[in-house]
Amino acid sequence: MDRRYWRGLVCIVFATAGGAALAAAAGSPPRPAAAPAHYTDWPAIKSPYPADPALDARVAKIVAGMTLAQKVGQMTQAEIKSITPDEVRKYYIGSVLNGGGSWPHTNKHAGIQDWLQLADAYHDASMRTDMAVKIPIIWGIDAVHGNSNLFGATQFPHNIGLGAAHDVELVREIGAATAKAVRATGVNWAFAPTVAVAENPRWGRSYESFSTDPALVHDYARAYVEGLQGDFGPHNVLATAKHFIGDGSTFNGKDQGESRVDQATMINVHGAGYYGALAAGVQSVMVSYNSWNDVAGHVDYGKLSGARALVTGALKDKMDFDGLVVSDWNAIGQLPGCTNASCPQAVNAGMDMVMVPDDWKAFIANTMRQVKDGQIPMARIDDAVSRIIRVKLRMGLFDGKRPSQLPGAGDAALLQDRALARRAVRESLVLLKNNHDVLPLKRGMKILVVGKSADSLPNQSGGWSLTWQGTDNTNADFPNGETILAGLREADGDADISYSATAQGVDFKAYDAIVAVIGETPYAEMMGDIAAAATLRHSDRYPEDLAVLKAAAAAHKPVVTVFVAGRPLFVNDLLNLSDAFVAAWLPGTEGGGVADVLFARTDGKGRDNFRGTLAMPWPGVPCPAVNNDGITTPPLFAPGYGLRYPGHREVPVLPTHSETTACAKLEQVAVFHTLAVAPYALYLAGADAAQTPHELGNDLNGVTEWPAGHPLLRVRTVQVNTQQDAKQVTWLAPARFFARSAQPADLAPMLASHGALQFDLRIDTPATAPVALVMGCGKDCSASIDVTQRFAGYATGQRQSVSIPLACFASRGANLAHVDMPFGVVAAPPFAAAFANVRIVAAAGAKGADANCPGSGAP
Repeated sequence: MDRRYWRGLVCIVFATAGGAALAAAAGSPPRPAAAPAHYTDWPAIKSPYPADPALDARVAKIVAGMTLAQKVGQMTQAEIKSITPDEVRKYYIGSVLNGGGSWPHTNKHAGIQDWLQLADAYHDASMRTDMAVKIPIIWGIDAVHGNSNLFGATQFPHNIGLGAAHDVELVREIGAATAKAVRATGVNWAFAPTVAVAENPRWGRSYESFSTDPALVHDYARAYVEGLQGDFGPHNVLATAKHFIGDGSTFNGKDQGESRVDQATMINVHGAGYYGALAAGVQSVMVSYNSWNDVAGHVDYGKLSGARALVTGALKDKMDFDGLVVSDWNAIGQLPGCTNASCPQAVNAGMDMVMVPDDWKAFIANTMRQVKDGQIPMARIDDAVSRIIRVKLRMGLFDGKRPSQLPGAGDAALLQDRALARRAVRESLVLLKNNHDVLPLKRGMKILVVGKSADSLPNQSGGWSLTWQGTDNTNADFPNGETILAGLREADGDADISYSATAQGVDFKAYDAIVAVIGETPYAEMMGDIAAAATLRHSDRYPEDLAVLKAAAAAHKPVVTVFVAGRPLFVNDLLNLSDAFVAAWLPGTEGGGVADVLFARTDGKGRDNFRGTLAMPWPGVPCPAVNNDGITTPPLFAPGYGLRYPGHREVPVLPTHSETTACAKLEQVAVFHTLAVAPYALYLAGADAAQTPHELGNDLNGVTEWPAGHPLLRVRTVQVNTQQDAKQVTWLAPARFFARSAQPADLAPMLASHGALQFDLRIDTPATAPVALVMGCGKDCSASIDVTQRFAGYATGQRQSVSIPLACFASRGANLAHVDMPFGVVAAPPFAAAFANVRIVAAAGAKGADANCPGSGAP
């Protein structure tokens, strides 16, 4: 049988310096989930909701009394920032959502009553329409690891950590706790669970996946839905299986990319989570952004949002799903011939509810016209609305109660389940190395804690935590959380714990051991991808972590590394510098769970021994080989690996492959994409180059006016292509907006391949004074290109793609072998423009130093 269908088996190996594979005892790992059946076609799934003629008759009667406007309104889902309660009434809106980093009244610290009042307002508006039968609205939220968008709520470990726990009941309890926390705010729909099988850690959503084992994903999906939906009591919410289908299988892990797996793999591996969710009665399925090209079967389905053969043929017809299908954020706009506000292909493919956050009015008008023109059959509209109403009836929403009238509404105590979260942390930790039985630590030891993540609740929580990307947060944004450092102090006492983020200037002789807490910083979809040309070496992206471990190891004290990250990465250099190494994943707000396992009790026994085992393979090389099915290189540690203490197992010195600095030819240098891409940061500065620039930071929701009092620039996050992907810059005085890095890049090879600076642009206020693009190459080294005429030719308010050959900058004196500022704009008022997707792209520019260069007579 094909290896793909044996992913549930426990295979425990690690590579030695010589490349041989050795067995490693993993204690007593939990029994793996049973291997799923092998299907040759999409299977029929028996739902706990049997056919109900009385329910269907009630639905049909309601639909028969609705106008076209009322039907299309029910199919529309708008974002709370773009719709008022009265507009809900006027347009018969079926659903609202708040995206990641969106809160009532745009208040990040909105309290439970703020949420509940807005929920009541939307509900009341939906009950004041002129419809014959009033249809209550539903409100959706990305509650992906607890009610994670809510200030003060418990943040559970992300799914990747839950997968390592191998505890189905734990997942069911977390689902139930999440449902209580969501419903207490008046919200009744959770966009969870993600049931992707993540095949490549390059994918920035890997941490949203439970496992590469489809059997485990199947069982977890079922348990999570059972916890969220229950029997649709007052503490339950509508669950969502997402993202249908194959989002974890895209080639090279590219978010929203193309899956190239064959049909058998898609059905048996990537379909497994949906079979579990449907068997639990999940009532909504969200369709993925990705496309699927079944290369082996010679069938290219294209973008899933328009794939009728899958959305209707597979999911609804063959798998017998009678709930509602919802699109992702503006996903319909990615279909050929569609926009965010118009896409009959998606509706005809089987989309029942369409997530159109901002352009919902135009979507309603366009869809109504398309029905009248015959582009969308009325039967398809009636089917979509019937599914929506059927789900709302099953949810019990027609009982006439406002959200605030339900049991538990407004109860802040329901936002917390710290004991459950701490238990989840303990169970999720995986011990990868414990040479010389360094662990458990003994209470009373003098311990130095180092590393940037030791005292960082944002790093512990990761993406989808209060904000979309998890950025622009501080510890104060998690008032009920505990950092890993705080947990260590609680376990060993303040007097025995010292902390230095960098380990610099420390007298190590005073300590018995060092605990290094290092890892990734927060990211979410799109921003979290690791480019195909980049290695999986953690130290390449976070050199500060290697530096702190080198300093710790030089002290010749036992070093215990706690690795906080959203995926398995190549960390052989860090493993070699550590005596013990713990994969802590993204543990959420209960960092004390880490200390529970690291320390022994006073009787010498571990309070809670390690019990987690890997649910995904851990890479042993910086550039694993890939094909259409995923990674083919054997891992360093395979799924099922995880040590216990005492174990008397030694991990040898591992090869670091320092000679490998890239995995492919560099084709693109990303500078800004929603956020500045490391190592770059965005800056604001006056026209005077001597003035100290102001770093913009990662706030995706606020408005920056700099400097305060007499601002030169105003910057806000807007949308040019996708959600919050652009910075709109308004010049209030002569000033500069630019991206810069302390690590200069060598762009000479990209110059040789006719590379170009490219970005997406929307002119909001045309300039009347000169506008220049600048590329910098260190002190007193830069090149400026006048783009005034080019920008003047762009239509106001319309997206444009700009491409400037690197040769243009080189011909004006830029040293492209030492570029520290790849993108800068110098302008004066009146001028306002939105900039998105800034990058340097190889083989994109015209040949010749001045060919197509603005300001040189070329068009």
